Amino acid sequence: MMKYLIVNGDDFGASRGINRGIIEAHRHGILTSASLMVNTPFSEEAAKLAGELRHLSVGLHVDLPKEPGGSPERARDELQKQFGRFVELMGGAPTHLDSHHNVHRNPQLHPHFVELAAEHGLPLREHSPVRYFSTFYGQWGGESHLEHISAASLAHMLETGIGEGFTELSCHPGYVDADHTGSYSVEREAELRTLCDPAIRRALATRSIQLVSYHDLGQLHAAVAA
Repeated sequence: MMKYLIVNGDDFGASRGINRGIIEAHRHGILTSASLMVNTPFSEEAAKLAGELRHLSVGLHVDLPKEPGGSPERARDELQKQFGRFVELMGGAPTHLDSHHNVHRNPQLHPHFVELAAEHGLPLREHSPVRYFSTFYGQWGGESHLEHISAASLAHMLETGIGEGFTELSCHPGYVDADHTGSYSVEREAELRTLCDPAIRRALATRSIQLVSYHDLGQLHAAVAA
């Protein structure tokens, strides 16, 4: 079997700087896919940018509001609303489904994500033929670990962590700007530099890892199964 790698940028639409970083990582780096947040002031900009890139697959990055007393039923309605908003923005259905901070793992919310994915025939993160690889991340314990998202570190991950079949490498490239107030900031710029480093493409070639996107998943998976 071949090794197929989807490099997916989360938080598309979160800010102008993140939009810019994801587009740059696709045009000049190894990013093949992105997950769009649809209810932000920068969602429309992200959708417009994505519309100019026919090889970039775009999925729905569900961001559920933190509401006191919120029920799973209300979350189900919100999922449907965000799916509809995605279609309005992009002019078609998403190529995949995931969620901000992986809230789809919540046992109360999980069935609704599974239902939405099944209804539209979408791969849901951690519930598809694609293995989820989340180790490329530069902050934990309240501290920044830029060395963990360096080119050398990613090359090592490609060698030791990417096996046969399909893998999604989750990433968070972007530029620091005033639009985004999250704690994960300078790490985004470090990720972007790494994703665009020519050494990473050489590492992929050396390890016979083929970059693909969620656009390619259905056809490739059928071919592998056959």
